[in-house]
Amino acid sequence: MSSCAQDAPDPATEPTAEVSEEGTGTAEAGGQDEEGQTEDHGDDDDHGHGHDHDHGHGHDHDPGGSADDARPSAEVAGASPRLGLTYDGGVLVVDAMTLEVLGDFPAEGFVRLNPAGDDRHLLLTGGPGFRLLDTGAWSVPHGDHDHSYTTEPLLTDLAFQAERPGHVVTHADQTVLFDDGTGQITVLDPDELTIDALPATVEHSTPEPHHGVALILEDGSLLHTLGDEDARVGAAIVDADGQELARSEQCPGVHGEAVAGGDAVVLGCEDGVLVLHGDHFHKVSTGQEYSRIGNLAGHQDFPVVLGDYKTDPDADLERPTTVSLIDVEAEELTLVELPASYSFRSLGIGPDGQALVLGTDGALHVIDTEQGEILDSIAVVAPWEEPTDWQEPRPTLHVLGNFGYVTEPATSQLHVVDLRSGEVIDDAELPQVPNEITGVSG
Repeated sequence: MSSCAQDAPDPATEPTAEVSEEGTGTAEAGGQDEEGQTEDHGDDDDHGHGHDHDHGHGHDHDPGGSADDARPSAEVAGASPRLGLTYDGGVLVVDAMTLEVLGDFPAEGFVRLNPAGDDRHLLLTGGPGFRLLDTGAWSVPHGDHDHSYTTEPLLTDLAFQAERPGHVVTHADQTVLFDDGTGQITVLDPDELTIDALPATVEHSTPEPHHGVALILEDGSLLHTLGDEDARVGAAIVDADGQELARSEQCPGVHGEAVAGGDAVVLGCEDGVLVLHGDHFHKVSTGQEYSRIGNLAGHQDFPVVLGDYKTDPDADLERPTTVSLIDVEAEELTLVELPASYSFRSLGIGPDGQALVLGTDGALHVIDTEQGEILDSIAVVAPWEEPTDWQEPRPTLHVLGNFGYVTEPATSQLHVVDLRSGEVIDDAELPQVPNEITGVSG
């Protein structure tokens, strides 16, 4: 599954420590990026009832942790999904079922988070590199079932070095890190991550540094964006030896990626999207001179990708009320009008492939991707206004299993929406004002 590939102010004009996007992504640094991506909680609510989650297969990790890990671990009845939430000065690790805060780790700079791809670790960016955060929950396959374990979360000192760490994308069982400052592309096997040492990596590079993204395809080839510090124009596919297999420069301002319908890859452009099918690209145009799609949410099990849709090239901050639905099988793009605007951290794909948009009216809007119609609008938070600074907190959506997790910075709350029933089933007050949110299935 790809995280939301969501967008943020262009690093050429805005300072950033960085892609959602999920993003994937989710979704990219923090799963999202806008371009122009502890202790007990403070209330006394009983969150012990938890929520049932659907989880994918586990990964073959040592049940006792790594060789140098002194933290005690325990086998538990089932997978223990966990959330990572950034705040000004650090990151929280939260039990996704009980909403108990399990860890509070200080971190400098504008902190962003991405799943590392193994359903256990997160990658933190807020300085020079991608720093490894162990959420402390994982599962190990055993025949027709998994064994699940937990331990204390840990922010390690291990980091993949990068001058300007950017997007993180996991696909085809490989995780790819993109360095906007150098164009360096780092490929790793997420199942090899431990707190002992960083795993072996394979390195690639783009012809010129730029705010970009890359991912490994099912056949082992590498897709990466094309551009430089002044402009981004499209994408290319190269093999393991760096030999170019395909290229398209028909995607001005390329930003945001999502995987859908198996191995199709969608890239956002300023006049539509670029879709990769197999070994060739197709352009799906909006027919408008400027119609920027730079935030994408998709899932490889479903053929429709959700994107934003902006039409004012001169706006310092456009507050769009239209979203785009991209069908990778039909190669068609449909626009859906919403009753409110949204931000780059508002997009998600539900467990049944439904498109989800968190509006500034405080509602989570559920869209039928086949009909292009709003099925439901679930009241979750109070009405809000998108801040002009993209790094400032705003209500943010993260989908994990059957649940949508929505932050409310104005009240320091975290809300849980059952995406199957359409009901808000839980909430908790956090000890910090939440900014970005992501999660792992444990």
